[in-house]
Amino acid sequence: MHYRFVISLVSLLAAVSTSQGPSAFAQTDERAEATTSSVSYLAASCEDDCCDECDSCCDVCCEKLLGFIRPSAPGFEDFISPMTNPLYFEDPRNLTELRLIFAEHDVPAGVLNGGNVQYLALHIRAALTERLSFIATKDGFLWGQPNVAQDGWSDVNGGLKYTLYSDVCRQEIVSAGLTYEMPVGSTRALQGNGDGDIHAFLSAGKLLGCNVHWITSLGYRMALDDDEGTDMAYWSNHWDYQLTDCWYPFAEVNWYNWTSSGTGALIGIEGGDIYNLGSQGVTGNDIVTGALGIKYKPSDCREIGIVYEEPLTDRRDILESRLTIDYILRY
Repeated sequence: MHYRFVISLVSLLAAVSTSQGPSAFAQTDERAEATTSSVSYLAASCEDDCCDECDSCCDVCCEKLLGFIRPSAPGFEDFISPMTNPLYFEDPRNLTELRLIFAEHDVPAGVLNGGNVQYLALHIRAALTERLSFIATKDGFLWGQPNVAQDGWSDVNGGLKYTLYSDVCRQEIVSAGLTYEMPVGSTRALQGNGDGDIHAFLSAGKLLGCNVHWITSLGYRMALDDDEGTDMAYWSNHWDYQLTDCWYPFAEVNWYNWTSSGTGALIGIEGGDIYNLGSQGVTGNDIVTGALGIKYKPSDCREIGIVYEEPLTDRRDILESRLTIDYILRY
């Protein structure tokens, strides 16, 4: 792996985080009050006199970016976002943020002659109402070795997420969403196949006990062209411990199950979360991955994370290991 590049990137992101001054993403000074406020206040809209409960909140919670994008919904600031299965494992909170992701993905030696792929992407989330948000969780550029895939743009997706249930006092939240992946990527980078994918998901978060948070997500990715793509179900889980105000060690586990095969050239091997190869003979295949990582969260509006992931099952397909780094700016 390109360790020097990874170390340099982590150092750069940490420097940006510690040196950043006031901005549109600046942290409010009312974190504790927002977390312990009554449910009625947190469920209220800005138009419903939120200042009755928190005089300092209104200028912040009512100010909208571009006139229509709302700040992230308050009340769950002690949670952090999951990192593995980054295209599909969705944070259940209603967020406005930019999320930069870099992944170094190693391919097993016996698959496509081994090698590695690097992935750089920018996720966008925008709260449109108190419960509804726009999400775009796949875009970016892929660098690959010739024996794996060539360099090129990834496909692009977008969709909506809706908060079904939210209880701030109990620290419980449930959301559902739907996205469409457009096949506009570079075919030389193993993107742009078929007619795209539909992805539906249900995501939930809960405070389990003293400083322990759990986020879980069930989802299904369905190819609109049965020949060019495969269908995949997944179950992703994240557990973190708030060690200090800023540091969160965490663990994640992902289970992937393929429910249909395509008619592509590859047999018995699929592409996980980033790729949909349309391979033959993958129906019923299962892969479970495990990951350990840590996040540094200097404020409610910024997160920096790093996580190492590898399969826990004998089946690996194209994943030998993956190192992922993310940097979040949240409004």
